[in-house]
Amino acid sequence: MAHEHKSNHEEEERYITLINENGDEELFEILLTFDSDEFERSYVLFYPVGESEDGDEEGIVHAYAYIPTEDGGLGELLPVETDEEWEMIEEVFNTFVEEEESE
Repeated sequence: MAHEHKSNHEEEERYITLINENGDEELFEILLTFDSDEFERSYVLFYPVGESEDGDEEGIVHAYAYIPTEDGGLGELLPVETDEEWEMIEEVFNTFVEEEESE
């Protein structure tokens, strides 16, 4: 998956479009964004539109670090580089899912 994306400001930053390796656009819905003081990075989790948001076999949740733009947008997406970051992201995601299920 390429790291190029476009944001649709009219839709309140709920969706992003990524360009895949074939040059095709794919629409994703943002599940959550958060900042990590420990890693001094911002992160975004999203999944393909039309698929499950709970990360089961029906849909895959993608995670990237990002550099926020001045207006609070996502800016450039960056790969998650360390196992420690992945563990922290997984913990945040699991907490998010538990909170969603309890509502």
